[in-house]
Amino acid sequence: MRVDLSTEPGDPRNPNEDYVSAALPASGQGGALVLLDGVTPPESDTGCIHGVPWFTARLGGRMLELSGSRRDMTLAHCLAESIRLTAEVHRASCDLSHLLTPQSTVVAARWDAERVEHLVLSDSALLIECTDGRVTTVLDDRIDRLRAAGRRVAPLRNAEGGFFTAAADPDVAHRAVTGTSARAEVRALAALTDGASRWVEVFHEGDWADCLALLRTEGTRSLLDRVRAAEAADPEGAAFRRGKARDDKAAIFVELGGSELRRP
Repeated sequence: MRVDLSTEPGDPRNPNEDYVSAALPASGQGGALVLLDGVTPPESDTGCIHGVPWFTARLGGRMLELSGSRRDMTLAHCLAESIRLTAEVHRASCDLSHLLTPQSTVVAARWDAERVEHLVLSDSALLIECTDGRVTTVLDDRIDRLRAAGRRVAPLRNAEGGFFTAAADPDVAHRAVTGTSARAEVRALAALTDGASRWVEVFHEGDWADCLALLRTEGTRSLLDRVRAAEAADPEGAAFRRGKARDDKAAIFVELGGSELRRP
């Protein structure tokens, strides 16, 4: 099994709000990955004294621990419990009802000898490569659908008819896009925050299959370097319109080995 991950801030003067990690049990059976993209608040007042990087580190760590250790819980239940536990840490010091309380997107996947489970909440991406070479992209496209309809996105965050992020309400976990694949049919997984997926979605350097091929041959660091170079070549967003000229980036690539399937 091969695991490759990279992350970097959009501006080195500011903390990175993305989170990415993986867990591989000592038994060698299965594993889990978690990737979060913290939502940068449009103003400094969020009702929280800690900030987005603090939140993503704690939520991501909880999610990775539960995903790897609690096989009796679905990924949605793992996320719900992770949100609850993270909220409890700062409920006494912060206003978690504030609309801009720290929040993030979530991508999670875990695998064992029988199956691969996945979860996607909000606008980060998961790529699943099948053994026949097909690449399936798992997206929570609610934000894109709202924008395509000309709707203002901000007022519809964590609202019925809108889109959902992981913040302080555990119930949003059950709004995530989830699914399961047979382990024998999956060759590789990749997860990207939208800062990294700009290579496909903003700069149009290739499609999702091209992106996964790049991750396999050149690694996650190369993908992030390519996105950073494209951002630097268009610093004002004149050629490629985007919300931020430079964004935090995180990517993980996992090539699943065949040894797990042969073990008793």
